Amino acid sequence: MFRKITNADQAKEFFLKAFRPVEGSELITIENCDGRIAAEDVFSQVDVPHYRRAAMDGFAVRAADTMGAGSNSPVLLRSDKDGEKGICTRVHTGSHVPDWADAVVMIEDTVVHGGTVEVFTQVHPFKNVGEIGEDIRKGELIIQNGHVIRPCDIAVLASVRIDKINVFRKPVVAIIPTGEEVVPRGSRNPEAGEVYETNGLMTSLYVKKWGGIPRLLDVVTDDPEKIKEAIQRVSGADMIIISGGTSVGKRDHVPAVVESLGTLLVHGVGISPGKPTALGLINVKPVVCMPGYPVAGMVALYYFARPAVRKLAHLPDEPYRVVRAVLSEKIPGRTGYKTFARVKLKNGKAIPLATSGAGILSSVSKADGFVIIPENVEGIGKGEEVDMVLIE
Repeated sequence: MFRKITNADQAKEFFLKAFRPVEGSELITIENCDGRIAAEDVFSQVDVPHYRRAAMDGFAVRAADTMGAGSNSPVLLRSDKDGEKGICTRVHTGSHVPDWADAVVMIEDTVVHGGTVEVFTQVHPFKNVGEIGEDIRKGELIIQNGHVIRPCDIAVLASVRIDKINVFRKPVVAIIPTGEEVVPRGSRNPEAGEVYETNGLMTSLYVKKWGGIPRLLDVVTDDPEKIKEAIQRVSGADMIIISGGTSVGKRDHVPAVVESLGTLLVHGVGISPGKPTALGLINVKPVVCMPGYPVAGMVALYYFARPAVRKLAHLPDEPYRVVRAVLSEKIPGRTGYKTFARVKLKNGKAIPLATSGAGILSSVSKADGFVIIPENVEGIGKGEEVDMVLIE
């Protein structure tokens, strides 16, 4: 039997406090930085802009030469490129403003007659002129250590002529599928009592989506020594996820093996489905033991593996994507357990698909998300508005 059923939130908090983010960084090109975490402060080595530039299409002028200009009394300037008094030069947005000019008159405030330009508005010094370093100053902090890099940040890096930066390396997550009844996909047709290995595939894809590098191992039989050997083979990984063998049957050896190699923090969690989930540490590295039933395994992945991978990757804890919907039918809860009920979203209504059956994988594929029922609630009634956690 399970030693103790641990409250889901307490188990997560206890687990996440037991390990630290990965160490080490890598220097990569900015084109590959989207979504990565800066491992250092980045400072600009140049001014942006590095020249005085026009902020509008128009004419570069000396502001003093426009004194007294108005809609009924234009000032006449000569279009030229030298710096004599009474001269103006055509400029475009972003183009260089001559050193002798200190303002730009917008094109709509002028009328051109051959080589003469009528100016119908008075401008003050620096009007419509972007000064050197107006956007970014040399030595200015542009990316802070720990910042999640976005496409707009990459554009800023490019603007200051930086083409590579140091980012934290992604955590390597070893995934070990177990089970006598599990056979590799495509190896042969499963016989009665056998199933294709799918949990490892699903886990690998989610680990990649959540910021890790998955390393999927071959299926391991329900033999404690073989499971132990598989774990020892991946000792260099930053995290281990083991699928199956977590319950209390004769062939469920995973929690005991984890405990023999490290520390078993939790075995038995108040989530439904997903009660047999076990959490531990081996060499101070997190281990998530997810149930073999696909739906229960997915719930364990979402609730424990997702925040663990993100923490290892230095990624901030990201809330679930949630939409509000109205329940089309009552869904029961389970006292003492955080219940994940599969629902489909249609026309603003959350339609329950299956409130039991942790092995019915297709119910997740057909679902758009989960409604999470708290431990102290027996159920949620038809017509009630609920938060629906969208499945990634």
